[in-house]
This record gives sequence, structure tokens and C-alpha cells, in this order.
Amino acid sequence: MKLIYLPSFIFLLLLPYVSSADAIDNVANLLKTGNTKELSKLFANNVEITIMEDENVYSQNQATVILDKFFARNKPKSIKLLHKINSGGNYHFGVYILNTDKGEFRVAITLKDAGKGTNVVELKIEDEKVK
Repeated sequence: MKLIYLPSFIFLLLLPYVSSADAIDNVANLLKTGNTKELSKLFANNVEITIMEDENVYSQNQATVILDKFFARNKPKSIKLLHKINSGGNYHFGVYILNTDKGEFRVAITLKDAGKGTNVVELKIEDEKVK
């Protein structure tokens, strides 16, 4: 009888890791569609944004404007996962290749657990150098 509950117990233990990975995938899907309105809801109060060589810390509203400008110039087509890292702590990291109408970009996303969910604390968009 105890073996019946074992799979449920294991699932409950792994649930925090599944939800954090889903948060990274959710951010990636929003980037793929260029949906900055929904993406901004996931931003921390201050977000470090790097687009090419331009790096700064922005408020949620400022970060949304910066990404709107990027997506106005680079229409997203698809996104492909390179790798994800779950530190087992409060931080989660993902690297993707974003394919746009102007070329490919390497996108690095850093999320931090915050109370009821996870927030984007850093977003880097760089030219994809490796083909």
C-alpha cells in the first residue's frame, strides 16, 4: 500500500524544480512572440537589460520600452533552447537563440524566486556569434 503513494511523494518533491523551469520557458515564449506587455508583468522592480553593448538597470516600465524598441527593429520568428540551469536555490538561468527577421541573437535570462513566483532580474540580448 505504501508503494502507491511513492510516485505522488516524488512528484511533490520535484514540483518546485518543474515550476521554475516552466517560468524560464514562459519568458522564452513571450520573447518569441515579442509580447513585452505580458513579459513586463514578470519583471522585478529593477531589471538589468543588456542589448548588444548597451547595459543598464531599468524600472519595469523603462525595460518594457527598451524591449519594445528592440522588437520593433527585430521581428521575432522562433526561439531555440541552448541550455537551462536550475541552481537549486533562488536563481534560474536559461540561454536561447532568438531568430528574427534581421538575424539571430543569443538571449540569456536570469530569474529569481520572489514570494509567489519568479521575476526576471536580468535579460541579455547579444549577436549570435557561433553558427
